[in-house]
Amino acid sequence: MGNFVQATDAVIAYLTQVGARETPAQIRCREETQKHPAAIMQIAPEQGAFLQVLVKLMGATRYLEIGVFTGYSALSVALALPADGRVVALDVSREFTDLARGYWKEAGVESKIDLRLGPAVDAMDAMIARGEGPFDFVFIDADKTGYDAYYERALKLLRPGGLIALDNALMFGEVADPTNNAPNPRAIRALNAKILADPRVDMALATVGDGVMLAVKR
Repeated sequence: MGNFVQATDAVIAYLTQVGARETPAQIRCREETQKHPAAIMQIAPEQGAFLQVLVKLMGATRYLEIGVFTGYSALSVALALPADGRVVALDVSREFTDLARGYWKEAGVESKIDLRLGPAVDAMDAMIARGEGPFDFVFIDADKTGYDAYYERALKLLRPGGLIALDNALMFGEVADPTNNAPNPRAIRALNAKILADPRVDMALATVGDGVMLAVKR
């Protein structure tokens, strides 16, 4: 078994210092969102940087995001995409995404991002029906009980060799407790097992943030 670093306050503080390069818009988005009661939904800055590195390595130009919140992940990816890169971002909350638009505009990437409000399953079904895509990269960070439905649709919208990244794959450690049958850890535990056995993808579960499941479409 490998060694795992404990997420102590000192380690988290160190990550904040050297884990990511952030633009002023990213810093403002992160710091202002931290004051929100739902701040736990925001990804960590090193996760944003992780997504950016993946985009650069893949040469991605088409990115689909399910779950926008206040826009940090979409902002991070939009900054990493080339000038002709495009983001399609799906969310149900106008309140949160109105905040996101402000950060995107400040960073000068608003024109790269196509925000679509409404249930993501409906939006993805419509995209599949229209033959939209294919996408290079899909990031899923929304309601956990909906992850399996989003994963299946993402596979249809993704090109061969494209990547799906699913946030909260460790659910704060709750997935490791088989007696914890609350809806969210139960849904993530089942999907992790499904992806592990899924012959349609190559996969790895990375211990970045709260765990990021990576699945590359074969």
